[in-house]
Amino acid sequence: MSTLRLQKRLAASVLKCGKRKIWLDPNETTEIANANSRQNIRKLVKDGLIIRKPQAIHSRSRVRRALEAKRKGRHQGYGKRKGTANARMPEKVIWMRRIRTLRRLLRKYRESKKIDSHLYHSLYLRVKGNMFKNKRILMEYIHKKKAENLRAKQLSDQAEARRSKKKESRIRRQGRQRAKQMQILQQEGVSE
Repeated sequence: MSTLRLQKRLAASVLKCGKRKIWLDPNETTEIANANSRQNIRKLVKDGLIIRKPQAIHSRSRVRRALEAKRKGRHQGYGKRKGTANARMPEKVIWMRRIRTLRRLLRKYRESKKIDSHLYHSLYLRVKGNMFKNKRILMEYIHKKKAENLRAKQLSDQAEARRSKKKESRIRRQGRQRAKQMQILQQEGVSE
């Protein structure tokens, strides 16, 4: 019985693959052994006595399962960590995400006229100065500030109304006093 080494090499060359990917039919060894040219090998390939083995599948199912577990927070303990906390998730990236989120919110509020440009500018600088930890805190601050501004406006309006009312009453009183004085003068003039 021959080793069929030549046939395997020729088949690999004909089928353009490695020798380990060639399958020779074990029941037809004599017929395969007689094939000593590429042409004969091609004929055997056509007849199905020599086959190119399929690509071995490299399964990712285990990898997928491990990644799913990692998403849940498994295998992430101190023993699995190589880099520093800053190397694993840079502080700068966290800051950029936060600042972009807050600035986006401020822009949206300004465009929808929820805040005026003065409040926007002061909040923008406060955001830059790291005053707000997240969107919720910034929104709460905006609501509080707007309520304060509204209250201040109401108080100033009330004070203005009081002032104008007093002014009017003062003018009326002065008018009455002047009229009284004129009346007294007229009476005196008549009596003389």
